Amino acid sequence: MIYGNVDGVRNSILNELEDLYDVRIDKDSFASLELIDTMVKVTGILEREISVAIDRKGRIISVAVGDSTTVEVPLIDIKEKKLSGVRIIHTHPNGSSKLSALDNSALLKLKLDAIVALGVEEDKLNDITLGFCEVDNNVLVGSHTKPITLEEAMAINILDKISHCEEMIKLNKVEEDNTEKAILVGCDTEESLVELEELAKACNTPVLCHVFQNRYKIDSAFYIGSGKVEEIAMLAQAYRANVVIFDDELSGSQVRNLEEAIGIKVIDRTTLILDIFATRAKSRESKIQVELAQLKYRQSRLGGLGTILSRTGGGIGTKGPGEKKLEIDRRRIRERIYDLTNELKKIKKVREVQRENRTKQQVMQVALVGYTNAGKSTLRNTLCDIAAAKDMMQKDKVFEADMLFATLDVTTRAITLPDNRGITLTDTVGFVRKLPHELVEAFKSTLEEVIYADLLLHVVDASSDEALKQIEAVEEVLQELGARDKEQILVLNKIDRKNEEEIKLIKEKVNEYTIIEISAKERINLDILMNIISEKLPYTLKQAEYIIPYTDQQIVAYMHRNANIMEEDYRDNGTYVKAEVDDEVYNKCIEFLI
Repeated sequence: MIYGNVDGVRNSILNELEDLYDVRIDKDSFASLELIDTMVKVTGILEREISVAIDRKGRIISVAVGDSTTVEVPLIDIKEKKLSGVRIIHTHPNGSSKLSALDNSALLKLKLDAIVALGVEEDKLNDITLGFCEVDNNVLVGSHTKPITLEEAMAINILDKISHCEEMIKLNKVEEDNTEKAILVGCDTEESLVELEELAKACNTPVLCHVFQNRYKIDSAFYIGSGKVEEIAMLAQAYRANVVIFDDELSGSQVRNLEEAIGIKVIDRTTLILDIFATRAKSRESKIQVELAQLKYRQSRLGGLGTILSRTGGGIGTKGPGEKKLEIDRRRIRERIYDLTNELKKIKKVREVQRENRTKQQVMQVALVGYTNAGKSTLRNTLCDIAAAKDMMQKDKVFEADMLFATLDVTTRAITLPDNRGITLTDTVGFVRKLPHELVEAFKSTLEEVIYADLLLHVVDASSDEALKQIEAVEEVLQELGARDKEQILVLNKIDRKNEEEIKLIKEKVNEYTIIEISAKERINLDILMNIISEKLPYTLKQAEYIIPYTDQQIVAYMHRNANIMEEDYRDNGTYVKAEVDDEVYNKCIEFLI
């Protein structure tokens, strides 16, 4: 039985592959010359991978046309103190025998005795790379030889390697290391790499090292230079990293080329941000938006996403509501995008109704915008604590934490200004440099709260050395949303962490804004901020005087809730009230007007 993709393969070749089941391999040798010759010959004819699984008795148990994951090997739990008892030999038709990210993943996930790659080019064997499981600090890890000749490979006693590994597993309390350890690569700025490290930490992925390369022209095949790719491959082996994260968006072919050259999973900044969003999304709306963004991003990359689409893959890029869609074809992805877009339209209509109701009630809308982790959620919670609307029941606070993209779900709450006007305060998704276009598009319905706001509070982390660049990044997203010209207050937050000289420098650079310095956490200058908001919002209240009979005192209570009471007196014919009221209160109380 020949497994895998046998479409279009001639019967004579299938028969030749079937004959391999009769070949016997020396137990201490990785393969026989007869097996290698047949695999190289068939690979040259078909230009496809040929994969063979061999047990420890030297019997061939599976032959497949395809890749190493075609072979069904039962998953072994490391607690069983052994390896699977199967080694896989497969060909690489691209001529390089370097183990790919998929090979390394299969070696550890399936706990193979060994994985061997034969580099085949023009019907000839170029070189051979062997990979084995090893134990390092009580953790099961993969190691591999450099590309070697057939003679050198045949001289290796494979049983000695396997026995040594299993002996180490038995003697030590070995664990599987399923955590991802990253190398970061960038060509933009060192500061951008530091931010990428924060994004990686938000995914609980430790960063082992940074690799920076100044390039005027991006390489179409690898994004970075081929020499730098070799350097990263060496670093990955030295640090035992299992993922490389690039600071810019990569094409599908670049991901595939890099994974083949480096031998571990490669992702880009966009995939990382999408993964954070997938992990943090809580409401139905944000989950739909994240899945939509993931599908749009992957739609054009189905042919080249490499290990992200592997059944033995895992970690960053494979989480969230989009996971079940990774291996479906483009047609089904288009159908899913269509369905999700329709669902978002329905949610958008609900938002529009809510917004219209607020507009009818002449409620002013204020939106918090800013870079991720600038302190928007903390400010929103604190303002709700000190200025909650009188007739509003206590609602849950939004999640706040010192991490990137802590808030994904947009929330709107009512607060009362010092002049007794009620307004709504909306907390929005944080922005970031190089925010994926797919995310901006998917979150358009959410970000419309910014578009329709009467005033924007642009919250800035004044303690950050990158504060000015972050302001610029937020302005770019506002420009894309068509909200760049909105009335804004620049709120310099976290001033308790920064000295006055540095804050003064920031203020000099952005002096076109109305600026206020605050600390949301320490509640510094929040009263001044509230007064500035009152000044900035158009004042639509009118002054009126009323005499309300004592038989209608519920009207007085109503005015206390919904108007700004300036003067109140108890007279013979009723309660005298002088107040600033909106149109609704004015019309409702018009019969008591003096």
